[in-house]
Amino acid sequence: MKAIVIRGYGSPEVLKYEEVAKPPIKPDQLLVKVHASSVNPIDWKTRKGMLSILTGNKFPLILGFDVAGEVVEVGSQVTGFQVGDPIYGSTSFPGGAYAEFAAIPENLAATKPINMSYQEAATVPLAALTSLQALRDLGNIKSGQNVLINGASGGVGIFAVQIAKALGANVTGVCSTRNLDLVKSLNADLVIDYTQEDFTKGNLQYDIIFDAVAKKTFADCRKVLKPNGVYISTLPIPEVILQSVLTAFLPGQKAKIVLEKPNSKDLIYLKDLIETGKLRTVIDCIYPLQELTEAHRYSEGERTVGKIAIAIVS
Repeated sequence: MKAIVIRGYGSPEVLKYEEVAKPPIKPDQLLVKVHASSVNPIDWKTRKGMLSILTGNKFPLILGFDVAGEVVEVGSQVTGFQVGDPIYGSTSFPGGAYAEFAAIPENLAATKPINMSYQEAATVPLAALTSLQALRDLGNIKSGQNVLINGASGGVGIFAVQIAKALGANVTGVCSTRNLDLVKSLNADLVIDYTQEDFTKGNLQYDIIFDAVAKKTFADCRKVLKPNGVYISTLPIPEVILQSVLTAFLPGQKAKIVLEKPNSKDLIYLKDLIETGKLRTVIDCIYPLQELTEAHRYSEGERTVGKIAIAIVS
């Protein structure tokens, strides 16, 4: 099969389009013919070696977490899927989706939403699961609460706005001037243009501030966070880790870090939101697998609106 392989950490140029063997599957896995994947920041951060403490120095590696495709083989212990099923889901760390075939654990997959193409479905898992788990599990979001999403037009932010609305919150989205109309179309109640206004200096207070782009610190946000409000970041840097530990044992405001945990149950939940029209994706652009180098380069520019899809033709 064809795949994008790295044989060392580095710039986008280390991504090489090569012929490799199909991955063998374990008893609890599916072999999926991959129709599409997507680019998430964790993919290029892994490629650059920023997560080498987790990935080590064993090469070659095939990166990519998001998968949408068709089941072509099932492991002996698989009970929920059969050959021919259209699925979407996640690979195990550190990836494997940038290829014509991928081995997917059964408990990290779900049936693809019927109203999404493979390319659309492939942009959902990591980013939407991050949003859902941040707001529902860490934020304990409740209907009627005021929730702010910083980075509302980004890959995680587009889903966070819609999920917060689906869960009954009053949602404020923060983005740049050019994306105001997009975030309004996601049903945000209020949209703040960060080039014109700093939300941390405003008069509104929020029950949850989800910094989906990790651009504001807990300290920055405390003034506009309610006394028992929750600040959630996507970036596990030492400062935020320390704050999360300290605030966990103190009354009042909390700082938390979301680390996405892929699972079938939450993918099914997202599928239901998608099929009932409460959640959609926004695709900035689509690259063929052979042009993954350019897709990574574009993602690293941190100006992506929504998601970057990868079309994999086999």
